[in-house]
Order: sequence, then structure tokens, then C-alpha cells
Amino acid sequence: MGFEALQGVLEHVQPSVVFHLGSIPVYSTVVNTWVIMAILLPLAYFLARNLSTVPRGGQHLLEFVADFFGEILEDNMGKEGKKFLPLVGTLFIFILFLNLAWVIPGMRPPTTDLSTTVGFAVVTILLVEIIGIKKQGLWGYIKHFFQPNPLLFPLNLIEELVKPVSLSLRLFANMFGEKTVVAVLFMMIPLIVPVPVQLLGVIMGLIQALVFSLLTAIYISSLVQGH
Repeated sequence: MGFEALQGVLEHVQPSVVFHLGSIPVYSTVVNTWVIMAILLPLAYFLARNLSTVPRGGQHLLEFVADFFGEILEDNMGKEGKKFLPLVGTLFIFILFLNLAWVIPGMRPPTTDLSTTVGFAVVTILLVEIIGIKKQGLWGYIKHFFQPNPLLFPLNLIEELVKPVSLSLRLFANMFGEKTVVAVLFMMIPLIVPVPVQLLGVIMGLIQALVFSLLTAIYISSLVQGH
């Protein structure tokens, strides 16, 4: 019975095949991401279509997010940091919506699938490295691996290679763990206990989106400003 219960939990949190495109299976993770995009894109349009010098309505929320990350980027990189606000801010908003996808009945957050978090991490770090090359030039970018001491080259190289692993596993582990705990509690005590855990899940989703975005800002800063 215990094994069957565990199997039920795993089936609840793991992605499943929704349909096929020819011989290619399309998993629930991809479909759920499309659903979140379908919600987020028009929402962003309606919130931003009538911006004014005096904030009102949803513009307050947009300006709060922009000011928050803008100050962090400026503190780390000066006024030049504001150029990276679209990247960092978009990562935060998109990951936050993916993390909170469970509020839609029957939907699994795409960030509970390792393939999603790995995709985010790899693309993000590639963009960070491209920013570093553009800022320092190719030779300057290569030289930063030998600073402050040439003997540190292996460690600096490993640090860069570990970044996508760290980003992806941190986001996946926290979101998968939270979703699994909620699923187990729903099976054990379906009416009372899961509610505060779900409220904690909202906070966890916010924190993990914030951590991912802040680490991205730090990684950009380390390449733009140097070690």
C-alpha cells in the first residue's frame, strides 16, 4: 500500500504525455508552459498599454518590479546595469508565473520538471557569457579566466561550468520538493493541512524566481565589472 501511495505521488508530480506531433511526444510541461505564456503575454500587454507619468492600476506593480531590479543592477554595475533590466525582470516574471501555475486546477508547475529549469539555466548562462564577450572583447573574456592569478584558471573555468548546474538544480529541487510535499499531504489530510503549505508554496515560488533573477544579475556583474 505504501508503494502504491508513493507511485501515486510520483504520477501526480511527474510530467505526462498530452499528445503527439507525429512520433514526437508533447509533455504536460510544454503544454503548461504554453498556457502560462497565453496568460502572461496578453496580461503584460493590458498592463503596459496605457502607461502614464502618474502610475495607476497595474502600472504600480510593473514599476515596483522595474525599480526593485533596476536599483539592484545599478548598485552592482552603475547606470550601465539598467541595460540588463529587461533580461533580469523578464526572467523573474516568467519564472514566477511558472512557479505559481499550480493555482490553475490540474496544472503542474513547469519548473517541477528538470528539463525546464535546465533550459532556463543554459540559455541564461549563454546570454551572460555573450554579454561578457561583448563587454570585454573575446581576448578580455578569455583573460578573465586567468585572474587574479593564472593558477586559478581551472577553478575559474569550473565556476563557469557549474553555474547552469547550480541554477537549474536549485530551482528544480525547491519547486519539485514543495509540490511533492503538498501532494503527500493532500493524500494524508486532504482538507486542512495542505492549505498553509500551499500558502508557503506561493512564498517559495516568489523566492525562487527572485533568487534565479538575482543570481543572473550577479553573474552579469561579475563579467561586466570583473572579479
